[in-house]
Amino acid sequence: MARANARRVALGTVAGGIVWSIWSMLVNALILSARYQAAENSGQLLKQPRYPLFLLYWFVTLFLLTYILTWIYVSVRETLGPGPWTALRVGLLVGFAAGFPLSLSIASWAPFDRVFPFWWMIDLWVGAALATLVSASLYKDQQAS
Repeated sequence: MARANARRVALGTVAGGIVWSIWSMLVNALILSARYQAAENSGQLLKQPRYPLFLLYWFVTLFLLTYILTWIYVSVRETLGPGPWTALRVGLLVGFAAGFPLSLSIASWAPFDRVFPFWWMIDLWVGAALATLVSASLYKDQQAS
């Protein structure tokens, strides 16, 4: 069994985190921005976040999740085999776990349009899959010395 290559995990985390951040910006800036504005104007969403550094926290969170996903991929490649299908499986499963339960609760109970939790779920689900695919494509086992 090869030893995990921490440098390649870090490289994959950075690359996957960048891809997930871009995806998240597309979802929130292009798809939801007009709806955010309408919801803010109607009082359904706050005009300013409760945490002034929310965007920083959000992107740090995406990178942390990418780090976790990369380590999960590295851990399961011995049993499921290395490659994109394993990476996609890991990303989709963890993305579902990260995005679906809370989005279902919000869609059921929050007074604003269900399109928000739907796209927040898609942001996490697809973002996790993309980030894992990218990080896995950059991963290589550490060479034995």
